[in-house]
Amino acid sequence: MIMINENFNALKGNYLFFETGKRVSDYRKMNPGARIIRLGIGDVTEPLSQSIIDGLKEAVMEMGVRETFQGYPPSEGYDFLRNIISETEYKARGIDISPDEIFISTGAKEDTANIQELFSKDIKIAIPDPVYPVYADSNIMAGRDKIVYLPCTSENDFLPDLPEEIPDLIYLCFPNNPTGRAINHDGLKKWVDYARQKKAVILFDAAYEAYIRGEGIPHSIFEIEGAFEVAVEFRSLSKSAGFTGTRCSYTVIPDKLKVPDKSSEFHSLKDLWLRRQSTKSNGVAYIIQKGAYRYFTEQGRSENRRIVDYYLENAATIGRGISTLGLKYSGAVNSPYVWCNVPEGLTSWQFFDELLNQCNIVGTPGSGFGSCGEGYFRLTGFGERKDINEAVERLVKFK
Repeated sequence: MIMINENFNALKGNYLFFETGKRVSDYRKMNPGARIIRLGIGDVTEPLSQSIIDGLKEAVMEMGVRETFQGYPPSEGYDFLRNIISETEYKARGIDISPDEIFISTGAKEDTANIQELFSKDIKIAIPDPVYPVYADSNIMAGRDKIVYLPCTSENDFLPDLPEEIPDLIYLCFPNNPTGRAINHDGLKKWVDYARQKKAVILFDAAYEAYIRGEGIPHSIFEIEGAFEVAVEFRSLSKSAGFTGTRCSYTVIPDKLKVPDKSSEFHSLKDLWLRRQSTKSNGVAYIIQKGAYRYFTEQGRSENRRIVDYYLENAATIGRGISTLGLKYSGAVNSPYVWCNVPEGLTSWQFFDELLNQCNIVGTPGSGFGSCGEGYFRLTGFGERKDINEAVERLVKFK
């Protein structure tokens, strides 16, 4: 008899952003004339940079010529893109990551969800709380229930403490989504040393590294000594180059990262990921990879840094507006996110409803990111400047 995967029954309600979207849709039906400003889902608004557009156009023309037409792409990505990432993102920072340790994909969300397939269902997992929902949900879908949540609150400055229960797999995200918190070199070294000591693996989500402007904040976990033996890194062009609609990212798995099976025989995690990708993916389209290549050129990096700075200024503007309400926040520096406490007497979802009804502003309730997110709220700097300024004007009138 056919049956569903009952692990889905263990998931908590609807996916967070589906639920917020449903509430906004219901509100629109009742208030069709309302001008709603969305500061919730972290979707970008600025158009792709000229360098990227040029790369996409060039690839489109190549696809119309027999001699330059491309069919199925390599599941691990084209060499031209892997090579420039290796040179500009790693070797330029003194990090010896080779092209064959880099895997091109359609998004960090997909990769952070799919990487768990490489590990035993019996492992114990450590996940910060609050955190991007896909980390926990993808493991719950796979039937894992040994999950240790690491509280990130104002008491520990939104930086998780080392777990007392020893995990096998550790998820970290810095600069963090949703709290906007970045981690310094010593703080990240503490985690790498811990993973080496406990023989654990760190899955390091660095999707927002392009927003780092502060000194002493690592852009890559591989800046930390020993990380090659215990870490996987995820990078994305979604928020750094505006690829939310064109989809391109990459995952870095060093040759030195080996994981044992039940018989204590060690296996290359890089080789297992390649096997997984070549079986389940036909890769990222040639046109998209040609556009992504231009992001890593000198001109492309300059153009996109200006766009990232634009979003950072938006986040700082939101932070100033939040302060006028007497609310504390983290983020808005080294991050496009503003993570604020909600007014006393309101839950996260109640604040969502009040903000929507009073100000026609959409944010994201902190409780959707985990139990420790209750009492907090996430706003994003992704938006047009005029909308950001108008949202702040509305915020200061919130009662």
